[in-house]
Amino acid sequence: MTSKLHFLTIAKAGELIRMRKLSPVELTHALLKRIKAFDPQVNAFITLTPELALKQAREAESEIAGGRYRGPMHGIPFGLKDIFNTAGIRTTGHSKIYMNNIPAEDATTTAMLFSAGGVLLGKLATHEFAIGGPSYDLPWPIPRNPWNREHYVGGSSSGSAVAVATGFVLGALGSDTGASIRNPAALGGVVGLKPTYGLVSRHGVIPNSYTFDHCGPMTWTVEDCAIMLQAIAGHDPRDPTSSSRLIPDYRAALKDHLSGIRVGVIRHFWEEDLPASEEMCGAMDEAIDVLTKLGATIETVTMRPLRDYHDVRMIIAGTELFCNHHKDLVERPGDFGAELVRKVLPACLFQATDYVQAQRERRVMLKQVEPLYQKYDVLLTAGAGPAPRLDQYHNIDFWRKPNIYNVFNVTGGPALSVCNGFSKGGLPLGMQIAGAPFREETVLLVGHAYEMATAWRSKRPHLDGGDVSAPVTPLPTPAGPELDVPTRQLVESLARRAGLRLDAREHALLFEAAPYALSMTKRIRRDHDRSEEPASIFVFPT
Repeated sequence: MTSKLHFLTIAKAGELIRMRKLSPVELTHALLKRIKAFDPQVNAFITLTPELALKQAREAESEIAGGRYRGPMHGIPFGLKDIFNTAGIRTTGHSKIYMNNIPAEDATTTAMLFSAGGVLLGKLATHEFAIGGPSYDLPWPIPRNPWNREHYVGGSSSGSAVAVATGFVLGALGSDTGASIRNPAALGGVVGLKPTYGLVSRHGVIPNSYTFDHCGPMTWTVEDCAIMLQAIAGHDPRDPTSSSRLIPDYRAALKDHLSGIRVGVIRHFWEEDLPASEEMCGAMDEAIDVLTKLGATIETVTMRPLRDYHDVRMIIAGTELFCNHHKDLVERPGDFGAELVRKVLPACLFQATDYVQAQRERRVMLKQVEPLYQKYDVLLTAGAGPAPRLDQYHNIDFWRKPNIYNVFNVTGGPALSVCNGFSKGGLPLGMQIAGAPFREETVLLVGHAYEMATAWRSKRPHLDGGDVSAPVTPLPTPAGPELDVPTRQLVESLARRAGLRLDAREHALLFEAAPYALSMTKRIRRDHDRSEEPASIFVFPT
């Protein structure tokens, strides 16, 4: 069994550990050995914690031998996206800005996994501050897709997806502000859950957007995702958005059939709004057939165009992100990678009216989706895949095109990414199963039943040792709309007003994205009645 330890699921390893047929120490040694052998090829880790991991593994083994078994995460090796605070262990955000940042305390989720008996193998690579990537000018290399190292693995929870797919860890935590769990989960062929906003604490996690940040698990199977969610869900008084709802038994809700389940399929997302590849379209049709055979009732439904949700998400999240990094953007902009600068600076163009109108429109969107939640148990749509080559990836698409994930950050409910096939080139494809707020049980049930009825979990990426991955020459940014003189002067004026002192590189990056950011402000609805309140209104906790 030793040669296959790295591909155990949390559920299987947990059962073997509980029965004392597998030592947490043996499992930890095996995974550390695998990381040493193969991580130079895929760059999943920023900081390894072997001494801590072996200490925690020995403690877990001793506790279990003494009859103090804590549950299915006891003795299980895991990893953390490097924005989750770890006391005494650096938390870098994959940025030069935070290279020497050593938190004094653990994030709530970190502490909860430790309390569940988890074994921390290390901190995992991300896009810079969970937004700026893939970026080639940071202190650590970008993660590579383990299914083909010349291809992108998505972001921003890149290292988390890679570490799970390659068997470096049995589970990992990621964060999702506009795709950052689900996109790398799809491109990396793993399972990723963006939970309901407020279900999992954000305390001690480097913030991106307060309105849209979600923390969640990334695992190989849906069952493992349920196990890991169980360990991190729950009220946290230190997170002002934290829900006080009782936490159900997510794993107990899983079934192998879908009798009575109503599925609303949002076809226009992948067929019209953001046309998917022929392979993805075929995979979606086959997945719908599987769900039908499992007993689900399928109907096609319509929501607003993806671009509407994208504009709202970008204006709100961009404004909050810019505020988070404003001090360093003013004082040390050159210490940020180019991709963070490209994604953050244009938010200096958003005005207070843009932000409030976007928050008002978000409240309208939340109201509009309620009838779908009442009629259907889950909503189904495509995800991402196959992954593009790194040297064919356009970073400007962050501004130029909507993505198929933002909609569920805006609406706030759970959204699960599961593998639904592979391309002819062997790259994973992914689909999304979404639900009403706090319906994680149903979303996981549908994902699990689909997974049990298909063979996708039997296939793993193969790493063969050897040298580090070859360097990548990124594509030049495609030419965008030309800025006329008045618009260019407006952009420069707003940047100065924000206190920014930009060099030639930073000016060029701002001008590249400015037309797309300004277009969003023109599209956002502005005819709300003055009595229509934004989604960000303050509420006293009950």
